[in-house]
Amino acid sequence: MGGPDLESRFDALRFGLPHPPALAHRLDRDTSGCLVLGRHRKALRRLGALFSGGLVEKVYWAVVEGRPPETEGRVETGLKKLTRGTGWRMVVDPGGQRAVTDYRLLGADYVRAWLGLRPRTGRTHQLRVHCAVLGCPVVGDPVYGNRQGGQGLQLYARSVTLPLYPNRRPLEITAPVPPHMLTALEPLGYDPASDPPAAATA
Repeated sequence: MGGPDLESRFDALRFGLPHPPALAHRLDRDTSGCLVLGRHRKALRRLGALFSGGLVEKVYWAVVEGRPPETEGRVETGLKKLTRGTGWRMVVDPGGQRAVTDYRLLGADYVRAWLGLRPRTGRTHQLRVHCAVLGCPVVGDPVYGNRQGGQGLQLYARSVTLPLYPNRRPLEITAPVPPHMLTALEPLGYDPASDPPAAATA
């Protein structure tokens, strides 16, 4: 807290417009990858409608401890914010907001797994909680898992697909694997030379 943040650099992205761009959605703190910005109010309204309408396809990659019980499936829970004196966290609660995540196993060894995650809703900390629900918390997650020494959160927004115009193909953006995840993904079957792997594109 109190250090530089991403939004403080948005002024460099004006590219001739009178105002800097603004966030169309958010990522959890320490989650890297694709982030969508709107360059003006009209664009932000359009993007906001796409996100709120569930029309944006998002894919995340995670390195997790252990592996899920099935090679693919869906996690559907209620999520509720629990606040205590030391802070807050999201907890599974049938009375909470509906949260849905589809997952697929993309690679594994004896200790960890590489998951492709598709959130169908956009709740706070949804993917991190749902990985923990599967019994395989995200590596480096200090809230819902066990922080590994010297490792950052092994979760990143791999791609986002935006249906911006009705008569055009959706715009798909893919982010390169962040350096802090590369060494963790390679033992699980990720090959930078053939990125994206066929298993990860479905």
